[in-house]
Amino acid sequence: MHIDTSQQDLAWQEQALCAQTGGDFFFPEPGSSVREAKRICRLCETRAVCLEYALDNDERFGVWGGLSEKERQRLRRIRGD
Repeated sequence: MHIDTSQQDLAWQEQALCAQTGGDFFFPEPGSSVREAKRICRLCETRAVCLEYALDNDERFGVWGGLSEKERQRLRRIRGD
């Protein structure tokens, strides 16, 4: 299943919990924990759309859809992206 994450349809970002908590958790300093960001993501209704957006747009930094960049890279390899 593919979720539409085009630049035209970014309304999901306003509903995302990260928009309400701030970016510090989701873009931590190198070597810092992403545990809190992932906890927030697990509670977020827009998690699947967020992850698809990050994969479609090759987001290289931060936690998107509950996954770190290394985890997203692994998922891309598995999916063949």
